Amino acid sequence: MTLVSNREFVRNDNKYLDLALDEEVCIERGDYMFRLVSIPIERQYPPQPVLEPDDDLRRAITMDELLEGVLEDIDKFFATK
Repeated sequence: MTLVSNREFVRNDNKYLDLALDEEVCIERGDYMFRLVSIPIERQYPPQPVLEPDDDLRRAITMDELLEGVLEDIDKFFATK
């Protein structure tokens, strides 16, 4: 186990993150101690299922349509003031 201060970890974070792949690394900060745990991403975050398009998605507008509407609203706002 490797024990490092918070300040040392901040200075050399890559070093200690790499080290945590092979051994336990603990970071001491005040009255607390934090343990770095390495978990393979594919086990930590399983792939999400792909959702089929639904009615809400079919009614959605594109970013260009949104921008066009916003610009029209801005023009109307300044035209009335």
